[in-house]
Amino acid sequence: MAESRSKSRIGEANVERILDAALVVFSRYGLRGARTDQIAEAAGMSKPNLLYYFRTKEELYIAVLERTLLMWLDPLARIDPEADPREALTDYITRKLLSARSHPDESRLFATEVIQGAPMLATALKRDLAPLVEAKIATIARWIGEGKLAPIDPMTLIFMIWATTQHYADFAAQVSLLAGQGLEDPAYFERTRDTIVEVILRGVLADRADPDRSPA
Repeated sequence: MAESRSKSRIGEANVERILDAALVVFSRYGLRGARTDQIAEAAGMSKPNLLYYFRTKEELYIAVLERTLLMWLDPLARIDPEADPREALTDYITRKLLSARSHPDESRLFATEVIQGAPMLATALKRDLAPLVEAKIATIARWIGEGKLAPIDPMTLIFMIWATTQHYADFAAQVSLLAGQGLEDPAYFERTRDTIVEVILRGVLADRADPDRSPA
């Protein structure tokens, strides 16, 4: 039994090693330009050993993207219907910015796939992302119904948070060029987070809402 657990841990470690290496290669060359032998070399293993875990380059590419998707689903899943909207949205924005800071390559690769129409990821988006988004739309709608948020469109709010936070990963080079710094700088991170939170919450919290405004 102990030997079986040991092999399982080794297998899991190898998979993570392969995914990390594949991320680097796919980020640099894309799916078409990347080669399996490049990924195997980057992972420090033979090509046959890599193919033991992932039979094709496409299967590996999907695995890298799905790992990124799972990483992004966690902060969204943490939005609690019973929480105070101010705290819940502040926490979500913060977690999204932390992901942009710590996983920029994953974000850019994911964005490239989606821009191309998500041909390799559509199934995972429908299976994993869509139901969770629907659940969080229901949470936001509940807060609106309880008078805690302004009567805005919940899906648009989610899209705005994604666009604003992921910008700092997907366009990191532009941010660095224009701002002279990026999210890796603690002071800049805090200032960016505080600004995004203030602007978004100012627009959605009920105590700042226009009573005549209705959802789009």
